[in-house]
Amino acid sequence: MRHILLFLLSLSFSITANANPVKVKRIEPSNWYVGMKDPTLQLMVYGENIRETDVTTDYPGVRIDSVARLDSPNYLLVYLNIEGAAPGTMKLKFTAREGQKVSDKSLMSYDYFSRGATEEVKGSQTVSFVLKEREMSGDKRVGFSNADVLYMLMPDRFAEGKPLNAKKGKKASLDLKGLNHYVVDRSQPSLRHGGNLEGIRQHLDYFNELGVTALWLTPVLENNAPDNAAGYSTYHGYATTDYYRVDPRFGSNDDYRQLIDEAHQKGLKVVMDMIFNHCGFNHPWVQDVPAKDWFNSIEAIAEADMSERIEHSSQTGKAEDSRMGTGDFDDAYVGKAKTFLQTSYKLTPARDPYASEVDKQETVEGWFVPTMPDLNHHNPHVIKYLIQNSIWWIETVGIDGIRMDTYPYAFGDAMAQWMKTLNTEYPHFNVVGETWVTEPAYTASWQKDFKSQQPMPNTYLPCVMDFSFFEKLSQAKNEETDPWWNGLNRIYNSFVYDYLYENPDNVMAFIDNHDTDRFLGNGCDTLMLKQALAMLLTVKRTPQIYYGTEILMNGTKEVTDGNVRKDFPGGFPGDTRNAFTAEGRTQAEISMFNWLSRLLHWRKGNDIITRGTMKQFIPYKGVYVIARQLGEHGVIVLLNGTSEGQAVNTLRYSELYKRKDKKSDYENMRLEPIEDKRREFAREMTQYKVDKDGRRQEILFSYGVYQPRILETTDVITGAKVKFGGTMYLKPRQTLILEY
Repeated sequence: MRHILLFLLSLSFSITANANPVKVKRIEPSNWYVGMKDPTLQLMVYGENIRETDVTTDYPGVRIDSVARLDSPNYLLVYLNIEGAAPGTMKLKFTAREGQKVSDKSLMSYDYFSRGATEEVKGSQTVSFVLKEREMSGDKRVGFSNADVLYMLMPDRFAEGKPLNAKKGKKASLDLKGLNHYVVDRSQPSLRHGGNLEGIRQHLDYFNELGVTALWLTPVLENNAPDNAAGYSTYHGYATTDYYRVDPRFGSNDDYRQLIDEAHQKGLKVVMDMIFNHCGFNHPWVQDVPAKDWFNSIEAIAEADMSERIEHSSQTGKAEDSRMGTGDFDDAYVGKAKTFLQTSYKLTPARDPYASEVDKQETVEGWFVPTMPDLNHHNPHVIKYLIQNSIWWIETVGIDGIRMDTYPYAFGDAMAQWMKTLNTEYPHFNVVGETWVTEPAYTASWQKDFKSQQPMPNTYLPCVMDFSFFEKLSQAKNEETDPWWNGLNRIYNSFVYDYLYENPDNVMAFIDNHDTDRFLGNGCDTLMLKQALAMLLTVKRTPQIYYGTEILMNGTKEVTDGNVRKDFPGGFPGDTRNAFTAEGRTQAEISMFNWLSRLLHWRKGNDIITRGTMKQFIPYKGVYVIARQLGEHGVIVLLNGTSEGQAVNTLRYSELYKRKDKKSDYENMRLEPIEDKRREFAREMTQYKVDKDGRRQEILFSYGVYQPRILETTDVITGAKVKFGGTMYLKPRQTLILEY
């Protein structure tokens, strides 16, 4: 076990026997907070043969409700009630029970469930445990919302601050204390590159310059898996090996707190990425399984020699044998387990009212990958541990939200228990769950208070991720917008189903992220990128953008995920240019950065976008129009979804600016006596003209018999005054955002 908690320095010993003393090596959490609505507290105590101890405390206001002794002799779960406790240092005394035995160390390695006790142990140990005062009550913690724009980044790939090791260079072999061997090599897309929290902290002003308001960091907790021979590492952070420790390659818990504090001072929120579905195979729980039902498909651990497997993974990789087909993970030794269960990656059984038991089991009990053991959230000790862990990070470092990875892969009732607990303690906090199915009905069913004719338990999950928007946009960007289904019709038809969402504003939309191809693919179509961003930042959603989008970073996953997770230029020592500054950007990057920055700053604090109603018009002659309105003010977004210029008859959209009689120009025109000329006006007319290049252009015009009102608007990007009325002309793939 690793010694990582400062509280161990304060351990005091009272040994009553010379042989085989009681030894507490670690307690999780390392401290707690008084004044919670739920006064119960689980302490997970680690120590050799700690299972057979009794625990006492005389701290005022604290009582021990129960003790859980697990299958492994090296864990003890202590359940306290601290309802009447004041802040201070509590003493916990662990005393060997009468007749306690020490396990035979020759049996301790991997024979998890038949460890015999062979030697008597005596003695006691007194441990200091700190109960802290909360910085604020839970109702004062306010999470991210649709008023924010989340900027997602990977700490390993964003920027390196002060070097953690003087030998670090382009390629360096590092062995920080307590960590398995790993390599920093920026030339390899799947190895660590050396980014850290300090690098992010040093660029907080950059985020303000860009105009985003919240940072979503991919997981920062310890991932202590060794690199494998195929050139893969867990730089991404999704294989947790310590739920209470920031990975020291990124920094310390204190560094994380400092980053968040300074971000708050600069008006930035911080969202923490968590993974409850699984942990990394180097987690102590895997090497010393607490209980037979701690994991799903426990046979994958119990039937395999973990030391041999870990060594094999480190030395050979066996990329060609990976069930994932990418070489990211090694599963050669999991194959020794006769009943190993792999997830099907099909999430529909978690909602399907007709789902078979085998399909449901494969979805929620199967391992995500062979080196990420699947936690059993139906074990009440497991889910209590995870619930407390999320609360501890909120209270300890002050995060402003949580993004929960692989949300439907875990048992839904247990995750609902987690969310209900958080909502009770932090009613204004926010959590977004990754629900990767592209049907709006599926996504909506995971949002809190979803209503369905089919009885479905409340998930209590406030925010879900809009994979429908992402998928439809990924298709539309390569298509012409036709009169029916293709192009921007796909986006229109996705928003049609917003009636399913209890709260569309609290649905997180995105155009790409760390698990997808970048929006630009391997190209640089800035016209489509602007259309995508214009929609993302003006519709009824909580928007998330991926780091580097503002400087046209591209890439695809066809070779490796690392190619969509490239280093931010200028974030690392030795970089030839610094894209954090205008001087270090190309002209194309400057143009894109400035365009997006203007839009983001305009959106910040804009009540029309955060509180206004939304209206969309079926794409007409290739043009998709979205409008937001609040009182007498509004925003009109016009998107030409074709590669040809389009003339737009704005009479079609005149309902957006009704007259004092509350009727639109189009309605008033229809109410007047119908004359032949008015019939002609109501029908769009076509004529042709030859432009200066000799090409024939189709234009639309209307007879001047009825003059619709001209709406004075402002172009959000350029600041120019634009008259919205009559016929307007949009260039191929043009995006126009107008405010009035």
